[in-house]
Amino acid sequence: MGKVVFLYRSLAYRNAAADMLRKARKLPRGAERSAARRYARALRDLAQTEAWLEGRVAREPRTARRMPSAASG
Repeated sequence: MGKVVFLYRSLAYRNAAADMLRKARKLPRGAERSAARRYARALRDLAQTEAWLEGRVAREPRTARRMPSAASG
């Protein structure tokens, strides 16, 4: 049952983001359009973050970067 709830919630966030982006495209350039685009981006990011929290998205582990050490001489 949890997978079904996750699917509906994720789709709802993605659809809301797409709708908001469509509305933003219709607005003239300015602060209101920028705010609508930021809101759409936040909804999209929320869907991705929620997928990650639910363990639905497998990400590759980051490789550890080694700090260069100063050679003593």
